[in-house]
Amino acid sequence: MIILPEPYAGRLRRDETLARYTAARLGGPADWLYVARESNDELAAVVSAAWAQDVPLRILGGGANVLVSDKGFRGLVVINDVTEIHFGAWHEGRNVAASAGTGLTVLARKCASQGLAGLEWAASVPGTVGGAVVNNAGAHGGDINGNLCEAVVLDARRGAQLWTRAELAYGYRTSALKARKDRQFLVLMAVFALQPADPTAIQERIEQFVAYRKRTQPPGASLGSIFKNPPGDYAGRLIEAAGLKGYSIGGAQISPVHANFFINTGTANASDYYTLIQHVREAVQRSSGVELEMEVELVGEW
Repeated sequence: MIILPEPYAGRLRRDETLARYTAARLGGPADWLYVARESNDELAAVVSAAWAQDVPLRILGGGANVLVSDKGFRGLVVINDVTEIHFGAWHEGRNVAASAGTGLTVLARKCASQGLAGLEWAASVPGTVGGAVVNNAGAHGGDINGNLCEAVVLDARRGAQLWTRAELAYGYRTSALKARKDRQFLVLMAVFALQPADPTAIQERIEQFVAYRKRTQPPGASLGSIFKNPPGDYAGRLIEAAGLKGYSIGGAQISPVHANFFINTGTANASDYYTLIQHVREAVQRSSGVELEMEVELVGEW
């Protein structure tokens, strides 16, 4: 059991199925679920209560890049749906601050409307700012590392801290936060330095990226890229070379459009996805000698 401070206790849900909160519409029930919408204060209060009571905790944003077990999650899942964006002229070029629950697409388009360039690549990327900060999300040659100045991170033991870009130690789809073995931290805010530019030109770049994504990536319910690209190659190419494009297990299908995307055709469960992932890793290892590394994170009981 978990006890939340008022007025949040009444919003706690029991045995809530997580499928509706993930991009691929997969996942069993969480023991408890809380959807934070009002403010970072609300979010911090709920998360801190879980830490104080030693309740297993998982925070989800847009539910991309996570595969939640059919067995669900034993503990509390908090959905971070707090959306705040602030524009200003702060020190050393900092001009945008966004809460971790803000969708990347929303942030990119808001920045474009303000004539601020640098996040155009994010306009069609699923997920939220918090997950992007942890994973160094990117697309079209850009990533979070390119414009982030610092992030406000709530730590279970040390409270709120300011992490600079240098301290985050970004690499390809990784960071110092992602490398932590414990999950007892929460990204609250991220601050960016973007470049003033013509809003029309920014919008044109966004539409080009969106059009490219529609041409090259499948629609429908998916987790995003399943595997990281190995050095000097592409996971999608290796999967296609192994003859797996379009291959299915249960209701999970390797996309005929892009082989590094697995689609929920409508009847998939998480076990289908996991079995398909393992099958692909083994097949690519046999055909090319490359061991693919998952970009998707497993959540819950496996």
